[in-house]
Amino acid sequence: MKQTTLLGHSALNVNRMGLGCMGMSEFYGSFNEDESIKTLHKAIDLGVNFFDTADMYGWGANERLLGKAFKGRWNEVVLATKFAVMRGPNGEFLGLNGKPEYIRQACDQSLQNLGVEAIDLYYMHRQDRNVPIEETVGAMADLVKQGKVKSIGLSEVDPATLRRAHAVHPISALQTEYSLWSREPEQELFEVCKELGITFVAYSPLGRGFLTGAIKSRADLEAGDFRLNNPRFTEEAMQKNIKFVEVVDRIAQSKGVTKAQVALAWILNRNEDITTIPGTRKIHRLEENLGAFQVELTEGDLASMEAHLPPTTVGERY
Repeated sequence: MKQTTLLGHSALNVNRMGLGCMGMSEFYGSFNEDESIKTLHKAIDLGVNFFDTADMYGWGANERLLGKAFKGRWNEVVLATKFAVMRGPNGEFLGLNGKPEYIRQACDQSLQNLGVEAIDLYYMHRQDRNVPIEETVGAMADLVKQGKVKSIGLSEVDPATLRRAHAVHPISALQTEYSLWSREPEQELFEVCKELGITFVAYSPLGRGFLTGAIKSRADLEAGDFRLNNPRFTEEAMQKNIKFVEVVDRIAQSKGVTKAQVALAWILNRNEDITTIPGTRKIHRLEENLGAFQVELTEGDLASMEAHLPPTTVGERY
């Protein structure tokens, strides 16, 4: 199985399995900076070079954490960060902003947080519907011309928007949720990405942890965990969605591997251009996830999974 890929229209070669860093600063319960830094260093040591953050994760704290962890090792790292989701001084959400002036300010702040002169991959985190996509991408293209950004990407946009954006400036990556229980990108986005030469980056490939089997009820989540407000993590939804875990577990047991490894191997088998960014704060989970590269799913395995997966997922993604 191919383990690296060229990132879209860039000169950046990245792992097909990177590391999502959001949970190191917010959203998924308690976190520890020292533990996170050790995990980040271990990831590099294991050959991982693709790391994903955003200015809104911990409203700047996650970028600063990565800046601290990667100091002296930036030559081993391809870093993606994002703009558009505005947060207030106390973390309150203030809406989306895709205006050129804001993008310039956000980029400068991210560069300062990270302690770098250029961002490898700069994403529009979510689309500001009040600003034409051409205007937003035009401002991102200006950052490339200025040398502040090496390549640009979009997150969670529809195929038509992706085409319009790509016509303004080459888009290197499209990041969208994709996993065994979130398969909407298969309907059209995969085809458009292939046509335009855009790398598809799958986030939440383990269904926000649910597909690992570790979350059996709401009692397994810490107070303050944002999943407690997620429609797929009501007790009723989890009881019905457990069928996804059962399908993964059947294959995992037959191969003597973990459910997480099967769920990730399934994504890596969809096509050789997909990159995925499972998030974790812990070294043993990082090592487990990377073990997915050694999991061989046969055509029979894939067909069996397809045949037994539920036709729909209970609960919206957000």
